[in-house]
This record gives sequence, C-alpha cells and structure tokens, in this order.
Amino acid sequence: MITERIPSQTANTRSLMSVIGASSVGTLIEWYDFYIFGSLAVVLSTKFFPEGNPTAAFLSTLATFAAGFVVRPFGALFFGRLGDLIGRKYTFMVTLLLMGGATFAIGCIPSYETIGFLAPLAVLILRLLQGLALGGEYGGAATYVAEHAPSDRRGFWTSWIQITATAGLFVSLLVILATRYSMSKEAFNDWGWRVPFLVSILMVFVSYIIRRNMSESPLFAKAKAEGKTSANPLKDSFGNKYNFKFVLLALFGATMGQGVVWYTGQFYALSFMKTVCNVDALQTDGLMSIALLMATPFFVVFGALSDRIGRKGIMLAGMLIAIVSYRPIYERMYQTTNLKAKTLIAEKTTTDSTSAADPKVAGGTINTKTVKKEYTDGTKYEEVTKTKIAPATAVVDPAAAPVKPEVKKTVTINDTDRWSLIWLVFIQVIFVTMVYGPIAAFLVEMFPTKIRYTSMSLPYHVGNGVFGGLLPAVATYLATNAKDANTAAEKAGLALPNAAPYLEGLWYPIAIAGICFVIGLIYIDKRTVQD
Repeated sequence: MITERIPSQTANTRSLMSVIGASSVGTLIEWYDFYIFGSLAVVLSTKFFPEGNPTAAFLSTLATFAAGFVVRPFGALFFGRLGDLIGRKYTFMVTLLLMGGATFAIGCIPSYETIGFLAPLAVLILRLLQGLALGGEYGGAATYVAEHAPSDRRGFWTSWIQITATAGLFVSLLVILATRYSMSKEAFNDWGWRVPFLVSILMVFVSYIIRRNMSESPLFAKAKAEGKTSANPLKDSFGNKYNFKFVLLALFGATMGQGVVWYTGQFYALSFMKTVCNVDALQTDGLMSIALLMATPFFVVFGALSDRIGRKGIMLAGMLIAIVSYRPIYERMYQTTNLKAKTLIAEKTTTDSTSAADPKVAGGTINTKTVKKEYTDGTKYEEVTKTKIAPATAVVDPAAAPVKPEVKKTVTINDTDRWSLIWLVFIQVIFVTMVYGPIAAFLVEMFPTKIRYTSMSLPYHVGNGVFGGLLPAVATYLATNAKDANTAAEKAGLALPNAAPYLEGLWYPIAIAGICFVIGLIYIDKRTVQD
C-alpha cells in the first residue's frame, strides 16, 4: 500500500509546485513593479514634482504611490468578475501585461523640468493602471493555487503566494542596489533610477511565457463544465446579504489590520530610516534586504501552522503584538541613529563651500556648503546645503515666499547599529508573516468557487490597497504635522506638544490594527466552504 501511494503523492506535490511556480513568478514580478515606485519615492519626488519644497514633493510622491492602492478595489471588481466568468488563467495573464507595460512606461517619462505638469500627471495615470492590474492579480493567483491544493494543506501551499509580495520588494531592492553600485551617485540620480523600471519588461516577458502554458483551475473547470458558475458574480457576491456579510467580515476583521501591519513593517520602516533617521540609501536598502531574506521563510511556517491550529489565532496574535510593539521598536530605531546620543570627534569635522552657475537660471548661482562629521562609534554624518542665488537683474516679488535652501542629511551608520536596525526590521516582518501567511487560505475558504475570485479580491484590496496603501502618506503627514507643531511651539517659547514627533505617524497603523483585532476576535468564526 505504501509503495502505491508514494508515487501518487510525489506526482501531486510536483504538480502543485509547478502551479505555484507559474503563479508565483508572475505575482512576484507584479509586486516588484509596484514596489520600485515606493522604494525610489525619495528620488522620484525630485524628478516628477516642482523643486523648492522637498517635503511637499515627497508627500506628493507618496500620495501618487497611494493612488495606485486606492484603485486596487476597482481592479478587484473588474478583473474578479472576469475571473469568475471566463476563468482564472486568462484573467491574470491580462493583469500581468498591463502591470508590466505601465511600469516600463514610468521609466520612459521625461522629468518635470522637461515637460512640466505633464510629468506628474502621466505618472499618476500609470500608477492608476498599475493599481487596477494588481487589483486583479492577487485574487487570481491565490484562488488558482488554493483550488489546486488539498483543503487540509491550503495554508501551506497558498503561503508560497504570500512570499511573492515580500520577494517582490526584496528583488526590487536588489535591482536598485545593483544599479546604484554600478554607477556614480550623480549618474543614478540623473538617469540610473530609470533602469529598475525598464528592466521589468524582460521579467514580464519571461513570466508571460510561463503562464501561457498553464491549465485552468480544476475546481473552476469542473464548475464551468457542470454549469455551476455565476452569471453575475458582482450581484451574487455583494447583492446576496449572506455572502456580503462575510465580505465585510473579511475586510474589517482581517485584511484591514493585515494591510497596515504589512505596510508598516516593509514600507514605513524603509521610509522612516531614509527620511527620519537620514540613513544612507544604500545602507538602508541593504539592511532591508537582509531582514527580508531572514524573515521570508516564516510566511510558510505560519501558513503551515494555520492548517493545524487555525488561521484566526495566528493572524490576530500578529496584529496584537504589532500594536503593543510598534512605538518601542521605532523609538529604538530612532535612538540607534540619533547623533545627539553619540560622541563627536571635533577635530574631524570639516566644512567645504563652493559656488557654481545655476544651469537652470541664466546669471543665477548655487552656493553649496558641505559639512562632514565623524563620531567615536564609527558613525559618519554629511550635510549638504544648496542655496540658490537669483541674478542681480531678477525682479523679486515681495509677496512670494522665500526660496528655502535645499538641505540633504546623510547618516552612515556603523556595523553594530546596522545589525540593530536589521533585527528591528526583522521583528516587524515577523509580524507581517503572522498576519499575511494564512490570509490567502482564510479568504479562499470564506467563499464558494463560483464567486470566489470576486468575493475575496475586494476585501483584500480594500484592506491592503486603501487602509494599507494610504499608510506611508498618512503616517508621514501625521509625523510632519507633529514636527511642525513642535517647531511653532519652540519659536513661541511654549512647551513642546509632542515629546517624540517622529513616532506620531504610528498612531494610524496602531488604531486600524486595533479596530480590526477587536472585530476579528469577536466575530470571526470557523467556516468552511464545501467545493
């Protein structure tokens, strides 16, 4: 009996691995396409938005990034409906090509100084197309894998799809790092940032070839052959009160909290280190890559564990631990790079000033002041201040706001601090693996085959696309407001309203995850759909 079952099990495992491989490659590339925009947000803010206010430009870039997430639910509805009508395979073939084409086009858009406001407008339109495509991609891939997997191991097999999201970020960081190291900083800021966008078209082509040879999901093929597919997936998903109740529960009791935990641990951590802690971009990308590589296997660990002890407990535990841990973790991240807590080597402080013609303004000049400092623990600091001086013949509008100097601060941390940050990010990604590893199996099991693609896609993409996708912009806005309030109070000689303004952005994920935890704890119950 044993000798008869082993070949069958081996063949089934190989078949599942083939399915996951074909689905995962395409999904990984789509996430890669989506992430490079967020990873390069600091650089892109200087290319596609007006100069003069770096903070406003960065917030505008994050808002454009968030726009791609906001439209994901519409992509979920449009492509989810197609997936439940014509099949999983052909639907996420279309999403792959749409995502890849939009990403490639972003790398081709001229900068703001070349085409003016057409630049941010074009980027926004392409980001919206990316969001629509991604809205249809995940539901198709997760449903496709789940419908191939045995019901008692869905958590394990679908968790491999969950890896692709983090793997996409990891690959995007590797490509960005490789591009940065292959050229000078000036060349990367000038044109090299386009390379990660342009090379995506090659990966999309390979994925298309792989996916083209995939067969349709067996459960969907069976339902279609028996005439049991839905004629109106949108109506059956959201017009049916019983099913719509589970759509709302999936959103407010699971994916909403999962979304903010996911984006805090991977995107906000990256942005926080670059823009708040001013850690060198190369160091930040490198330590993020290491942390992600270390934590990624835990997606499968918690996915498999959810097959044994249930999905709910693991996901809610991840949310709760994140809620109580975020502020201590980010305080530690900030203090690790806080120069005020380090001892300066005064004799190694240097100041250099230069003046050059402004290439954009005839007769104008740019004065550059560079201050370099070193500290006893090996930390290095560089501050570059660029002040634009208008030509003497220029007519100055007295009502216009003065042009602020452009200040760029860079902290190069020592190895000890680098590993401290790696572990602090690693801990956050563990929270991510707890809430994200079981989520695909959890969502698949809430809805029947005939409306599964549509029903699971919407709550997933509202939770991740809206609540999660807005996190970088909302958190940065809250932190910036808190910092500005402190500055105003200090000038007025008043007590500072915020002891740690850099932590204020965390109230957004803490509040959203907290609400989701309570709803999930009270209302989520075990429910299995018989396919």
